[in-house]
Amino acid sequence: MSAHVSSAHASIRPGPGTPRPYTFPGFSRTRLDSGLQVIACHLPGRQVGSARLIMEGGIAREPAELAGVATLAARSMTEGTESLDAAAFADAAERLGADISVDAGWDSLQGSVVVPVSRLEPALGLLADAVLHPTFLAEEVTRLRAERLNDIKQEYADPNQRAQITFLPTIYTPDSPYGRPSGGSAATVGRLDRDAIEAHYRRYAGPQDATLVVAGDLGGVDVPAIAAHLFGTWQGAAPAPGTPPVAEALESTSVTLVARPGAVQSSIVVGHVGVARLVPDFLPITLMVSILGGLFTSRLNLKLREEKGYTYGARAYFDFRRQAGPFGAGTAVATGVTVEAIDDVLTEIRRLHDEGVTPDELALAQDYLVGIFPLAFETPEAISQAIARMVVYGLPEDYFQTYRPAMQAVTVEEANRAAADHLRPDRIAIVTVGDPALEAPLKEAGFGPLTVVGDTAPDEEEG
Repeated sequence: MSAHVSSAHASIRPGPGTPRPYTFPGFSRTRLDSGLQVIACHLPGRQVGSARLIMEGGIAREPAELAGVATLAARSMTEGTESLDAAAFADAAERLGADISVDAGWDSLQGSVVVPVSRLEPALGLLADAVLHPTFLAEEVTRLRAERLNDIKQEYADPNQRAQITFLPTIYTPDSPYGRPSGGSAATVGRLDRDAIEAHYRRYAGPQDATLVVAGDLGGVDVPAIAAHLFGTWQGAAPAPGTPPVAEALESTSVTLVARPGAVQSSIVVGHVGVARLVPDFLPITLMVSILGGLFTSRLNLKLREEKGYTYGARAYFDFRRQAGPFGAGTAVATGVTVEAIDDVLTEIRRLHDEGVTPDELALAQDYLVGIFPLAFETPEAISQAIARMVVYGLPEDYFQTYRPAMQAVTVEEANRAAADHLRPDRIAIVTVGDPALEAPLKEAGFGPLTVVGDTAPDEEEG
């Protein structure tokens, strides 16, 4: 009897609850005489503040022959200023209990400060010093370049990253910035010197295109006045030119095998050029790709992990950028089931494209994305990052206020149209890093023309 009762109870699963109320915090905007935009977001009780300085000059602005220059420029900025060498800068940040860094993304350079609000102004002063007075010392550039070259070797050694490095130039034309590794190649990084790094920074980093975001308990803190004091003398480049355009290289399905002798697993990436961040059907696309490979209960995970037992996990994504970033689906499987796994991935992409989503799948994805939404903004740092995304992509002021109801309002028809419009199962790139013995099975599978490339070490690449 007890077993019968347990079975009955096990078959009754609780449904999703009502999402807890959440309102994204408001913020104010000010523009200084220099052109610098200042955004202040008051979060009562949050005594650890977060600031982000958003500048142009991201990775997509790099010349192809200098790929990696944005990453090295960002890393160099906190490695010495006109008044503080690298060690003194690090000591000053440590005394304030501040974490200060500058990083390069595809569409921006961003300086970041996390510090107790009581020490916000001196910490922002350090960031301002790094931005206004960087020295780009040759010895520091040499050290950072060597570190980056070592990173590249590690990326090539990792089969998943190696697959991505090969995947991007198969879907983008050679002159498209998105077709290159985000931190450059060994050939391009190896030729970077302090003059190239400083020139990139000076060309793009100026107040006209920059925004300072500050979030935390700002009671009694005059953020615009602090910004005017610290950044008021900032002068820099004229407004930055647009990002070089991207173009798709794919005309039909292609297959590339990166031959890694002795590999017992295959890393697989399947995909094509996707869409830009400001595409009108962003929310239907987000839901559609979550159903394909963004949730634990996604179609790819259920097929490849739960049904077939091929992998610990499979995922699919659209990488949204200012221009059309990549769409991809990927996993890692044992060598012996590589062809079957690729076929399953292609089948699920085609099925979603042709048949669309079910109402139950859509409801589950909506409940999940709406439910976790507040969890994404639990810290001032997360909130400042979200506001930074609004700035970088030109999202409307009320974007985060309207996100949840807009997500809940997406219909099955809209999700199906997104799948039909933005998935292309018959013009897709397939890349796998695996044992050379896969060449014959991949040819026999008939996915498309096969190219086999050697697992070239980065220092063996041609410039």
